[in-house]
Amino acid sequence: MPLYLTDRLSSPVTEPVHLTLSLTAEERTRSRHYFETDETIDGEGVHLNLARGTVLRHGDVLRSEDGKTLVQIVAKPEPVMTVLASTPLDLLRAAYHLGNRHVPLEVKETYLRLSPDPVLRSMLEQMGVQITEDVLPFEPEAGAYNHPESSHAHRHAHSHAHG
Repeated sequence: MPLYLTDRLSSPVTEPVHLTLSLTAEERTRSRHYFETDETIDGEGVHLNLARGTVLRHGDVLRSEDGKTLVQIVAKPEPVMTVLASTPLDLLRAAYHLGNRHVPLEVKETYLRLSPDPVLRSMLEQMGVQITEDVLPFEPEAGAYNHPESSHAHRHAHSHAHG
């Protein structure tokens, strides 16, 4: 019988996790999809059946429709470019220019990380930042409108703008 994952649990989860599901950053944006788990369960994978727009994060735990199985999400290592800069201002400038292009971006205090792209790499090199390519877990920012606390503010702002 297929395993349908329908609920994301709030942290921390004290119950034991039964399976792990390693997904790339792009795969963690799919709310309705079939995936193979890291462990095999009678040759069956899992079907995500989550609320549309759900973005999974590393460490999230999902519960099956029947309530019996818990599956932990793992950020699967994938090809990435890591951007390092000699000054915080240079890193901030790089983040600004990548943000203007709406690129999924992992933002940390000392680096930026994004999917490999030759055009963006060339732009970043012209800015004088250092770029390394690797295969690592990629955890891009969820985006301002994906945070629960910002959804009310977004609706509120629109009601004034159109009212």
